[in-house]
Amino acid sequence: MYYISPTKGRLTFEQMFRDIISFTREAPEENYKLIVGTDSQMRDDICCYVTAVIILREGKGGRFYYTREREKKKLNLKQRIFMETARSLGVASRLTERLATVGFEAFKEPNIEIHLDIGKQGRTKDIIREVVGMVVGSGFGARIKPESYGAFKVADRFTK
Repeated sequence: MYYISPTKGRLTFEQMFRDIISFTREAPEENYKLIVGTDSQMRDDICCYVTAVIILREGKGGRFYYTREREKKKLNLKQRIFMETARSLGVASRLTERLATVGFEAFKEPNIEIHLDIGKQGRTKDIIREVVGMVVGSGFGARIKPESYGAFKVADRFTK
């Protein structure tokens, strides 16, 4: 699996991680937020998942990377939301492990937010508690619409 950066092209997970660290070292006095969000789109019997990793220099821009995977499996909306969440949690866990090994100071604590493609409006409102509980129970912050731009803006853009 590889990640795509609009400016750097195809990167391995390790290359992406090093780019994130390099970005934070450019201005170590700033505050940073690391965001992971996944969105999916069904076409026929194929589900396209896009997971975005976003590093924000709060108030001063950021960078993003994404990975796209296709799976031949017909899923209902609830199943897809749980799969999206699981994919985001997997990437966030991997980032947390790598941050722990470098002991990087830009993140006072592993401040990773999971952005979920669910909200109080629409068909996903009935599963908010379950999905947010899954994320918070894993030790990450959870954001839902309209605050979850990592999923419904960045990742969504690359599912089409």
